[in-house]
Amino acid sequence: MSELTLTLIKLGFLAVLWLFVLSAVSVIRSDIFGTKAPSAPRAAKQKAPATPKPKPRSRKPPRGVPTKLQVVSGANAGQSVPLGEGPILLGRGTDAAIRLDDDYVSTRHARFATNGEQWFVEDLGSTNGTYLGSQRITTPVPIGLGIQVRLGKTIVELQK
Repeated sequence: MSELTLTLIKLGFLAVLWLFVLSAVSVIRSDIFGTKAPSAPRAAKQKAPATPKPKPRSRKPPRGVPTKLQVVSGANAGQSVPLGEGPILLGRGTDAAIRLDDDYVSTRHARFATNGEQWFVEDLGSTNGTYLGSQRITTPVPIGLGIQVRLGKTIVELQK
């Protein structure tokens, strides 16, 4: 082989090696700090109509409506968080409502949110995925009472 061919092979190998290193650093960075939430354009924020204040809810929820999110299996079994109007974040990060001690759970792994009538679970781009039964979810999926959601080795469900 000529000297030029060997030099080009060396430079190509070096470029591929640096791409691997940079992608590994990117994955580690996103796992530690999470991903940035997309922001709406300023024009859309300014033109949004004012939302009316929600009516105060009665103390007792109707029958069949979940009141808490409970960890039923895993290292954090028994932990729960009461359900409100806002979304509930699960993961290993400090901003999570339930901080999971599970090596297979991402920093910002999944989110439980409601539209006022139905609860949904959404995977937030986790490495190992979020599962309903044996099916991996990629979009927000409606869930009800007693449906088990698996995040890593941890199982959570909505309970009364």
